[in-house]
Amino acid sequence: MSKIILKIAIGVIIGGIAGYLYYYFIGCNRDCPITSNWLISVIYGAFFGAIIATPTKRSKNGKNN
Repeated sequence: MSKIILKIAIGVIIGGIAGYLYYYFIGCNRDCPITSNWLISVIYGAFFGAIIATPTKRSKNGKNN
């Protein structure tokens, strides 16, 4: 179970960094609801990082991969 939590935590951290980098290099100053604020960009990036890092399949013996 702790391997799953560690994987998700790493995904959240990487996603948050990616969200900030997206804000810094691509984001706009106004009229952009996601990229005009660095905190919102980081939250969205962390959320998508967690989704990508979450395991989705179970092996035949019932344990997560």
